[in-house]
Amino acid sequence: MALAYTDGRNWLSEGWWNLHASACETLLRGPLAAQYYYVYAMDERGGEWKGKAFMCTRDHEFRIDGRDDCFARGFDRTGFFEIDTGRDAKNWTVQLTDPTPSSTQ
Repeated sequence: MALAYTDGRNWLSEGWWNLHASACETLLRGPLAAQYYYVYAMDERGGEWKGKAFMCTRDHEFRIDGRDDCFARGFDRTGFFEIDTGRDAKNWTVQLTDPTPSSTQ
């Protein structure tokens, strides 16, 4: 799993966290720095949780300032999905689940 957020001036993306299925883990400590956070995750079966907000990443552990010119700076460009934690939220939890198959009638 990887996270990205902005302090209103600068973007930061960081990862990778290896999380266990059905576990609850704290990734960032302290009060939230932003209202919107961006998440990208993948599982061992090739499933992805992604979106249209592109951030810089790389294959191994990273902490990257900025979201522009990823390729030119030697990084990958990965689509994250946005989470609105709420205007005055002090903490936030996201649960990544497999989509439920739609029933066919």
